[in-house]
Amino acid sequence: MTNLDASLREQVRVLGEGLGRTMSAALGEEFLELVESIRHLSKQVHQGEVAPQVLSEALNNLKDEELLPVARAFTQFLNLANAAEQHYRARERVVEDYRRGEQPGFSRLLEALQEQGLSSRQILEALSQQQVELVFTAHPTEVSRRTLIQKYDALDASLYQYENTPAEKNREPVLRRLEELIAQAWHTDEIRSQRPSPVDEAKWGFAVIENSLWQAVPAYYRALDQQIEQLTGETLPLDAAPIRFASWMGGDRDGNPRVTARITQEVLWLSRWMAADLYHRDIDQLRSELSMHQACEKLTNRVGPVKEPYRVLLGQVRERLRATLDWLKAHLDGQPYDDERILFDADGLREPLMLCYESLCEQGMQIIADGLLRDILRRLSAFGMNLLRLDVRQEAPRHEQALAEATQFLGLGNYADWDEQERIRFLLSELDNPRPLLPVSWPCSDETREVLDTCQVIARERADALGAYVISMAAQPSDVLAVALLLKTAGVERPMRIVPLFETLADLDRAPKVINGLLSLPWYQDYTAGRQEVMIGYSDSAKDAGQLAASWAQYRAQEAVTQVCAKHQVHLTLFHGRGGTVGRGGGPTQAAILAQPPGSVQGRLRVTEQGEMIRFKFGLPALAERALEVYTSAVLEATLAPPPAPKPEWRELMNRLADDAVTSYRALVKDTPDFVRYFRQLTPEQELAKLPLGSRPAKRKASGGIESLRAIPWIFAWTQVRLMLPAWLGSDEALLKAIDQGESAALREMIEGWPFFASNMDMLEMVLAKVDLASVEEYEEALVVEELKPLGRKLRSRVQLLMEKLLEVREQTQLLEQVPLTRQAISVRNPYIIPLHQLQAELLARVRACESGENCPVDVNPVILERALMVTMAGIAAGLRNTG
Repeated sequence: MTNLDASLREQVRVLGEGLGRTMSAALGEEFLELVESIRHLSKQVHQGEVAPQVLSEALNNLKDEELLPVARAFTQFLNLANAAEQHYRARERVVEDYRRGEQPGFSRLLEALQEQGLSSRQILEALSQQQVELVFTAHPTEVSRRTLIQKYDALDASLYQYENTPAEKNREPVLRRLEELIAQAWHTDEIRSQRPSPVDEAKWGFAVIENSLWQAVPAYYRALDQQIEQLTGETLPLDAAPIRFASWMGGDRDGNPRVTARITQEVLWLSRWMAADLYHRDIDQLRSELSMHQACEKLTNRVGPVKEPYRVLLGQVRERLRATLDWLKAHLDGQPYDDERILFDADGLREPLMLCYESLCEQGMQIIADGLLRDILRRLSAFGMNLLRLDVRQEAPRHEQALAEATQFLGLGNYADWDEQERIRFLLSELDNPRPLLPVSWPCSDETREVLDTCQVIARERADALGAYVISMAAQPSDVLAVALLLKTAGVERPMRIVPLFETLADLDRAPKVINGLLSLPWYQDYTAGRQEVMIGYSDSAKDAGQLAASWAQYRAQEAVTQVCAKHQVHLTLFHGRGGTVGRGGGPTQAAILAQPPGSVQGRLRVTEQGEMIRFKFGLPALAERALEVYTSAVLEATLAPPPAPKPEWRELMNRLADDAVTSYRALVKDTPDFVRYFRQLTPEQELAKLPLGSRPAKRKASGGIESLRAIPWIFAWTQVRLMLPAWLGSDEALLKAIDQGESAALREMIEGWPFFASNMDMLEMVLAKVDLASVEEYEEALVVEELKPLGRKLRSRVQLLMEKLLEVREQTQLLEQVPLTRQAISVRNPYIIPLHQLQAELLARVRACESGENCPVDVNPVILERALMVTMAGIAAGLRNTG
C-alpha cells in the first residue's frame, strides 16, 4: 500500500466538507474562508513552499473572538479524521500498524506452529490454558469527552452506510445524517467543565464493554473456534477464557486522594450491577428465541411437564437476575435488601445455561445451542458476574506508615525505624498469630484509617470480584508481607494476589533479589500456592533513565525474575504497566509481546490498556475483535515458539548502549541547571493542570521539579510541542557513539535477529516521524527567553542528527518507509495540526502575559484565551493520537 486507501480519503473529504458547511451555518461564510486560508497556508508550510513565519503572522493577527472558533475548527477536523481512520481500520481489520506484509493472522500462526512440529493437541491445550488479562486504566490521556466519543462512534455506522450505498442519488439521507452528527459535535463543548470523578472513569470503562466488547468477545470466540476446529476437530471448552478483563478504575489510589474505600466499594457494586443488567437483557432475548419443546430428562425434571421448558427455566434465571439488580441498587442507595434468589457468582448463572445447552445438543439442536446461548456462555467465561475484576493499588510508604502507627500504639516501637530483617521477623510472627494485630477501632491518622478501610472492603467482597493488590514503590520483601498483614488485620481470610511493582531503574535492578527473598520464606511459599505475579513499570523508569536504558532494564529484570521463579518452581505471571506512548511502553501489541525475554510469557500475561488507547483498540466491535485476536496469537506464539535468547555480543553492546544512554539522558534532564526552566517555558506543562483530563492530580506534589511530575504529563507536554524528547533523549548519543565506533553492522544484525531491539528501533522511528522541528522553533521564538535558546538549538540539532543516522543504519531514505499507513496518516494530519501548534504558542504567550500582569491588553478576556488554549491541547492530542 503506497497511498491511503481511496475510500478513506473519500470519507475524510466527505466529513471535511460536512464540517465546512456546519461552520458556515454557525459562523458565516467569511469565517469558513478564514479557516480555509489558514489551512491552505499550513499545507504550503508543510510542503516547504512558504516559511512557517508566514502562517505564524496570520495566526498572530487573529482577533480575540476568532481564536477559539479557529482552534475548534482544526480540532474538530482532526477528530473527524480519526473517526474515518477508525472506521477504515475496523473494516480492514488493522488495529495496529505493522511493517509491509507483516499483519499477523491466527490461521497463519497455527500453520507455522504445526510446521515447527507442534501437534494440534499441544496447540489446543495451550490455548485452553492461556490466561491473558487486559487491565483497563483511566490515566488522564483520553482528552475527548465521552459524549463526543459517542457521536464519533455513531459516525461509524453512517460511514458504513455511505460505503454500501454506491448510487449517488440514494446517498442523500446518509449524507444528511453524517452532517447532523458533525453539527452535534460542533455545537458540543469539547472540553469537560470539570474533572471526571473516579466513578465517572469507571462508568466510561463499563461503556466500552457495553458498546463494543460485549459484542466483540463472542464474535472473537466464534472465529477462534472455527479456526481451531479446522485444525483439531474440536473447539475451546465453553469455560475456557484465554482473555479476561480487569480494571484499575476506582481501585488505583496511588497518588490519587479521590479514590477512597467508599469509592472502591461503589465501583465494585456498579460493575456487578452493569454485568447483571447486560446478562438480564441477554436472557430476555434468549428466552424469546428458545421456544422449542423437546428437552432432556434432567431439564424436564427441573421445570416439570411444561410446553416450553427452556422458557420456564430461563424465566427463573431472569427473575434471579432481577433480584440481583434490586439487591445491588439497594446497596448503592444505602438500603438493606435480602432475597434468596440473588446470584452471587458465575456458577449460579452458568449451571442453568449449561443445562439448556446440553439439552439442546442432546435433542439434535446443536445449531440452536451454538447461537446466542453459546455467546452468553462465552461472555460469562470472560466477564464473570463482575464485568471487570478490580485491582487495588497503593504505594508502599502508606503501608509502612500504617504499621508504624500500629506498632507505636501497641508499644512495640516504631516499625518505620526497623531494618529489613527486624520487619520480616515481626511480620511473619504476626501473620502466624491467630489473634488480630489490632482492635477493631483504634486511634490512627486519617491516612492509615483509609488504608484499613480499603482492606475491609476487600474482606467484605467475593474473591472473584477482585484482581490483585498492586504495591507501587515496592523495594523489599517486607513491602509485600506488610500488605498481607494489613489484609489479615482487616479480616481477609483468603490469600490475595499481592503484586510488587518495580518501576525505577534501581527498583528494576533490585527486583530479582526481592522476589528471591520472598520465595525463600516458607510462609510466603504456602501463601502464594506456587504462583507469583510481578508488575514491571514503564512510565517512571523511562522518566528516570530515558527510554533505551529503561527498556533494557525492564528486559533484564524480567529475565532474572523468570529465572528466580523457575528456581523456586513457582508459576510466574508478568504484569506489564504499558501506556500508549513509546515513553510509557507503548507500541504494537504483537511486537511488544514477542519482544519479551524467552520463557517469560508461558501462556500467562497481564497488561494495562490505558487512556485513549482503550478507545483506539476496543472502541468499535470489529477493532476489538482484531485486538483480541492479536493478543491471543502473540501470547500463543511467545509461549510455544518463543524468540531465541540474544547473542552474548548483542547483550554486551546493549549494555554499553544503555549505559551511554542513561548517562546522556541524566546529564541533560537532571544535571543541566537550565533544563527545567527551558522545559516549563517551551511546553504547556504548567497550563496542562487546567485541562480536566482525569481524576488524578497532574503532580504527585503541589510543587517540585521533574521528579515530582507524573510520567503522563511529562510526556504529554513534550508531545504537544512536537519535540517528543522523552522517547529519544539519551538514545541519540548512545546510538551515535556506537555508529562512530563501527557498530553499524552489529546494530543492523540486532534489528534483524532480536525482536526486543527491533521493537525499540521501530518505536524510535515512529516517534521521530512525529517530530516537527519547525513547530518546536515556533514555540521557542514565542515563549523561550533568549538565554535559553542555545539549549533548544542543541536539542533540535541532536534529534536531526539522530534521524539521519537512524535512516543510515536502517538503509532507508525516509522514516516509516516500511509502515506506509502510519507515515501517511501523520502526513495527512500535519496541515491541520501545524496551525494548532502555532496558535497554541501564541495563546501560551498571551495567557502567560496576562497571568504575570505584563503586556496584557485591558480588553482581553482571559477566560476565552484559556479555553482556546485547552482546545488546542485537545486538538494536538487528537491529531497525534498516542499522546500520553
